[in-house]
Order: sequence, then structure tokens, then C-alpha cells
Amino acid sequence: MAPKLITLLCLGFCLNQKICTHVGAQDEFSLSAWPSPLVPLGGRVTLSCHSRLQFVMFTIFQTTGSRVRELYTGLSNHVTINPVTPGHAGTYRCAGIYKHTSKQSAGSKSLKIIVTGLFTKPSISAHPSSLVHTGARVSLRCRSPLAFDEFVLYKEEHTQHSQQLDEGMEAGSHHVQAVFSMGPITPAHAGTYRCCGSFNHSPYEWSAPSDPLDIVITGKYKKPSLSTQVDPMMRLGEKLNFFCSSEISFDRYHLFRDGVAHGQWLSGGQRHSGAFQAHFSVGPATPVPGGTYRCYGSFNDSPYEWSAPSDPLHLCKTLRVLLCHSWNPPLNLTPPWQTQSPRKATGWMKRALQRKRHRR
Repeated sequence: MAPKLITLLCLGFCLNQKICTHVGAQDEFSLSAWPSPLVPLGGRVTLSCHSRLQFVMFTIFQTTGSRVRELYTGLSNHVTINPVTPGHAGTYRCAGIYKHTSKQSAGSKSLKIIVTGLFTKPSISAHPSSLVHTGARVSLRCRSPLAFDEFVLYKEEHTQHSQQLDEGMEAGSHHVQAVFSMGPITPAHAGTYRCCGSFNHSPYEWSAPSDPLDIVITGKYKKPSLSTQVDPMMRLGEKLNFFCSSEISFDRYHLFRDGVAHGQWLSGGQRHSGAFQAHFSVGPATPVPGGTYRCYGSFNDSPYEWSAPSDPLHLCKTLRVLLCHSWNPPLNLTPPWQTQSPRKATGWMKRALQRKRHRR
């Protein structure tokens, strides 16, 4: 059987303390899990049976394959499972006994309880970048050294929507990878994503979730500007100072190096020369501090929608401790003693050495 790729773009696992219910217009019962039907191994979950009618007793059933097990029967409409084990993974329903007739009601719709943490977590990445313009496309890749039969991609805090595909799995010599294509990107795609892996013989037992990956929409606000103060004779162990300035008073400023978050996030910016400015101190300087830097601005009430990126700021290493900076494109960084006359080059080197001794 060919492996399947399961894409849950909006997973109804009600993360962050939200109740997940399955209820229809004519349903007498619904079953919910709190805080989520996605439960880590050793965690706890409360199953609650909801009804508009009055009953004497409530019953919660677990279905595993063809086997049906009565998990709970009692006056209370809920039961807490603690700690959760692999044996608790499966499909659940609830029913009740009518107060006046002693007749058992029809069962609720099924609710799947998924136990996570049974296997090592996969990794997740975005290509070409997790920072995406509206209308662009992005691929999310879930990768694992374990030969999972299925990968599940889910976005936190949204309702369930699933789709099964028979292609999209890629097998390497030491890994299996699933590629999830998204786009054209809209603000609805922005958010935090994770992925898990599972095997066909135990579909309700998943790996630990991957680390979170934020998909951010850029270009909503006017771009800030990025500058730095680079000393031509900067020594190893010293810090680089970046300044992200904007006419807009963003709540947060973000510094990226070669497309990867770099440096600290600064909440708010201070007024400087008519603009709001955030200061990033990066370092100490490493042997290779070069790269292309950009900064962004955002607001707390829309954390996944950022400004357009600043113009790129290039830092490149020319000598052992000599740094240069320029804007698109980088400057020609040929050392002065290779382009100037011997007398001028000697004078440049003397002044540099005197400056270095003075700093010591």
C-alpha cells in the first residue's frame, strides 16, 4: 500500500484551552475533549458528554478497531483520563439513559483521541522562506529519519479540515519527507504550524509534534530602514549594533540575517530624529559575521502580518577582523594597499595600527 500524506490545514484539536465539539442540528449528544483531543503521552484529558435533554446515566464508549469498550458509566457527564497511555488512543462516543423511560439514546458522533509523543518528533521547514508575500507560494516540508506511513500538518487554533493525498511523500537514503504546498498565500494562511508522523498499524498514535513554524505575511505596512555602525578595525569579541527605523510606531521589530531570525526582538521603539528606532546588539562578532540583514515591524494584535522588509544591508568579511557594510550591491572590498600607491598604502596601514593601539 502506497504511503498517504494527510494534510490537516486547519486542525480541530482546539489547542490553547479551547473546547472541541462535534454537534449537528439534530444531534441529541455531542462529545468534547478538554483541553484538546491531541494529548501528549502521560498527559490528561477530560471527555464531556453534552445533551439538551435530561438523562439518568451517561455512558462513554471507546472503539478500537472492531472492539467496543465501556470507558465510563455514571451520573456525571464527564470523565478525566490521567495519565493518558497508548491504550487510550482511539475513537470515542457517548450516550445516555432517558430519565423517564430508562431507554438508552443513540450515540453521539465519534471523537478521535490522538496520543502524541510515541516516536521522535520530525522537523519542519518552509521553502523558500517562512516570510511570504501575499499571493506567493510556499512549501512546508516535514522530515524524519523514521519511515512514517503518514505525515500530518496542522495549524494551531483552527477548525478541522482534512484532505488525503496519495502522493507527496519523498524517501531518501536516511529520511522520509512530506511536502505540503500552500498558495496563493492569503492572510488566512498566516499562523503557527506543526507536523507529526504516524504508522498505518497505529493511526491514533503519533510522534511528538515538530517544533513550531510561523508562517508570516509580509508587506502589509511600509518598510522600515536598517543601518549599522561598523568600525573598520572591529576586533573579534565585539558586538555589532543595528538600528531599525520607521515612521510607524511598531510594537515589535524583527532582525533577520540571510532569511533567518537573528538577534533579539525589541518590544516598542524609541523616538529618534522624528522616527521610531529599535536598537539590536548582535554579537560578539564571530570569525564570519557577514551576511544580508533585513528588519521588519509588526503589531501585537496581528503578530503574523509584518511590514515590507527593509532594504538589504550587506556585511561581508574582507580581512581577519575588517568588516565592511554597504547597501545593494556590496562595495568592492579590495584592500587599500592593493589599489593605492605604496606611499599611500603605507600611510593607511600606519594610521590603522595607531588607532588599534589607542583603543587598547
